[in-house]
Amino acid sequence: MFGLKQALLVAQAALALAVAACAHAAPAVEAEALQQARRVADWQLNHMDRFDYVSTFQDHTEDPTDWIQATFWAGLGDFADATGDARYADAVIAHGQANGWSYGDRPRHADDDAIGHVWVWAAAHAEGEERARRLAPTRARFDPVAAAPSDVPLIFGEERGERACQVRWCWSDAIFMAPPVWAAVSQVTGDPTYWRHADRELQAAVAQLYDADDHLFYRDSRFIGRPGESGKKVFWSRGNGWSYAGLAKILDALPADDPSRPRYVELFRQMSARIAGLQGAEGYWPVSLLDAGGPPETSGTAFFVYGLAWGVNHGVLDRATYGPTVRKGWDALERAIQPDGRLGWVQQVGYAPDRVVATDTQLYGVGALLMAASEVSQREDW
Repeated sequence: MFGLKQALLVAQAALALAVAACAHAAPAVEAEALQQARRVADWQLNHMDRFDYVSTFQDHTEDPTDWIQATFWAGLGDFADATGDARYADAVIAHGQANGWSYGDRPRHADDDAIGHVWVWAAAHAEGEERARRLAPTRARFDPVAAAPSDVPLIFGEERGERACQVRWCWSDAIFMAPPVWAAVSQVTGDPTYWRHADRELQAAVAQLYDADDHLFYRDSRFIGRPGESGKKVFWSRGNGWSYAGLAKILDALPADDPSRPRYVELFRQMSARIAGLQGAEGYWPVSLLDAGGPPETSGTAFFVYGLAWGVNHGVLDRATYGPTVRKGWDALERAIQPDGRLGWVQQVGYAPDRVVATDTQLYGVGALLMAASEVSQREDW
């Protein structure tokens, strides 16, 4: 289904990398985090032609505008900014050009909004008519939704397949997929309409899914009030990673004087304190956050390292308090990078804590690691 588009993407990205490689080589001295993340970024870019190394949802992985690839390309955009390496920026822009800055066919589904992270990043790196051209499909997608918001209850239900509530942000992953994109569109265009809609919907999601006692998000309504096998509440690591990283990206896009900002800063700080206290002895976070132990897991860990480092770098969190957690988490992520640059220990596509093994990898895990490296590299005094 996606073969022709994917082939064009791979060809264009490879050309961009090859042409720019000599002129934009890595600097002689570069932060260790960036050096390690380069290995991961390059491995992933060299393995975009087939996805037999992922064990589930290969069809979704192949889709160049679905949320799985969207998270990787969003991380690569952050990494291009952190390294100043035009070959990564060129690869991201080639991806957008190959896909016409387009979206999937679900106009109100957050997973299909996620590629907007990449398109808005590309628009912000252009000027004039080219910026408008890159933004046009995003605005055409978002305008009708903002004009006619849904009011369906945020109840996930037990049926299989897509849920009726997914026309809104009724699951924790959605907090990364959609509202940061809406906030960024307001930032780039200067039009507050997009953020006003996102703020309304995000407040509803927080009211539904955030546990005010544990300062963590349930993945969706099915988990509220239902203990896991250990008898404890089930707070999925990556589900909270999506939410936490999403909050960081929202705050990154909000003006300092936005009236909603203090509310999200407080939420981010509450989560930060709780997350830092749940880090495992080896630096990873457990797949079920209240159940210590278990195997390493890198996607949730990378999102937490990204958010904590972002908070310190932007003066939202105290370095002395959170710096050691960042350092310990990044060291753990480095240990999960295999000799060839492949990132391991990434829990596969799912909606709850599940098994993970050393050879498991996925593009969203790579994207999260690139985001983390981009923030960790900004200082040495962790």
